[in-house]
Amino acid sequence: MENMRKKPRPRLSFTPEFKAEIVDLCQRGDRSVGQVAKDFDLTETAVRDWVRQADLDALAARLNNRPRKCLGYRTPAQCVALTL
Repeated sequence: MENMRKKPRPRLSFTPEFKAEIVDLCQRGDRSVGQVAKDFDLTETAVRDWVRQADLDALAARLNNRPRKCLGYRTPAQCVALTL
């Protein structure tokens, strides 16, 4: 029985452009994450992680580009640019 175990899949690396394309396919809504993963021979967990990270990155960009009263109504990026 021990010999019947599945061999682990080799770890692959993907370009940011490829990940962005996969995330876009998932976020369009016409196919499920599982279907996209199956179509591209990816693990569903990896695709879900990419979608989750893309959502977090979008939220961080939205929050970090918002002017703040404590920064004199400047964005954090503007304050950093002023100090450089």
